[in-house]
Order: sequence, then C-alpha cells, then structure tokens
Amino acid sequence: MDSQQRNDGLDNGSDNDSKDTQNHADNQQSIPNRAAVHASGSGKQGGAYKEIIEWIKALVIAVVLVFLIRQFLFSPFIVDGPSMQPNFETGERLIVNKILYTIREPKFGEVVVFDVPEQGRKFIKRVIGVPGDTIRLEGDDLYINDKKIEEPYIKEAIAEANAKGELYNQNGPNFPNPEVPETTVPEGTIFALGDNRGDSTDSRVIGFVKDKEVVGRADIIFWPLNKLEFIKHWTK
Repeated sequence: MDSQQRNDGLDNGSDNDSKDTQNHADNQQSIPNRAAVHASGSGKQGGAYKEIIEWIKALVIAVVLVFLIRQFLFSPFIVDGPSMQPNFETGERLIVNKILYTIREPKFGEVVVFDVPEQGRKFIKRVIGVPGDTIRLEGDDLYINDKKIEEPYIKEAIAEANAKGELYNQNGPNFPNPEVPETTVPEGTIFALGDNRGDSTDSRVIGFVKDKEVVGRADIIFWPLNKLEFIKHWTK
C-alpha cells in the first residue's frame, strides 16, 4: 500500500508540474497578444489624431480661401429698401463682383454697390453717368450729353405711371438741383440713380460717387432661390 501511495503521490506531482508548465507557456503566449492589442489601440488613437489634424488643416484652408475670395473677388450683399424697385426687392441677396472694376471702368446701365462713408453703409444703384458725361433729369426724361436716353429697365414702370396720368419720378428730385448743381461727371467718379426714381437716395442727393467707394458690380441674385439669375446690365 505504501508503494501504491508513493506512486500516487509521484503521479500527482507530475500532473501538477505539467499543469504549471502549461500555464507558464499560456502566460508567455498571452504577453505578445496583449502587446499586439496595446499596439493596435495606439495605432487607432494615432490614426484618429492624424484625422483630426487633417480636418483642422482643411477648415483653416477653407476659412482663408473664403476670406480671400470675399476680400478681393466676390462678396454677398443684401438689398435693403425700395430704391431699386421694380428690379430688386428688399431681402434679395446678391453676389458682387469686386474684381471687374480693377480691370476696367464702370459703364452706363450697370448695377453697382458702393460705400457711402457719411452714412456708414452700402448702396445699390445703377450707373447713369461716367466721367465727362453731362447729366440732366427732368421728370421721367433722362438726358446724357443733351441726348434723351431710353431706359428699358424701368420702361414698363414709367408707362404704368404715365397711364395713370402720373410721373414715375413724381416724388423724386430732378437733376441738377440746389443740393447737387454740377451737371458734368468729374474724373474718378460716377453718377448713380436708383431705378425707383421717386424713392431713392442717390447722386441727386449725395452727389457723385468716387471710384474708390465703388465695391463692385452686382452680378447674381442667389436668394431667394426662385429668383436665382444673372443680373442683366443695360447699355446705351
């Protein structure tokens, strides 16, 4: 019996040694597995960090591009007031081309946006006179260099008012007038009028607009979407 017990004891010890050896091997194998998991987690974190950096770069570039475009090429403008009716309404949003007049001078019939320093805001009007032109406005009749000029952009509005026995320019001042007596457009300026002649603060009141005050030409109506269109600029 003692011999059997001793054998049993030896067998149990061998089993335990075998188990310890197996556990040690398993632990050794699990070490690289844990290292791989850790490395994988670090890789994911590094990838997320790089992605965030790329997004930040993209946003910075986008902001810089928007600034440069608005500063030098194009800028938005919101129509505020009735002075350009019936062609432009309050709330319409326009894109103003700021680079065009760095290449050439404004022309008759173009719709422009310009700064009015005295009032600290911008106006939208139509170019009527350029340097050297002599301007005269009598009621609904516009004369440039003593030649009567047709204005197709307000032709229907004038006809509608005249059909009622009224002037379209019923409430607006003629030109020249006591406020702006000079009739010839000086160099480096333009003469601008609102399409709504009876309700527009324009060159008849504020005088000639300096070239450096002209922001640019209004080229596109982009809002509301049902009025999305390129703006037509009339010429003589």
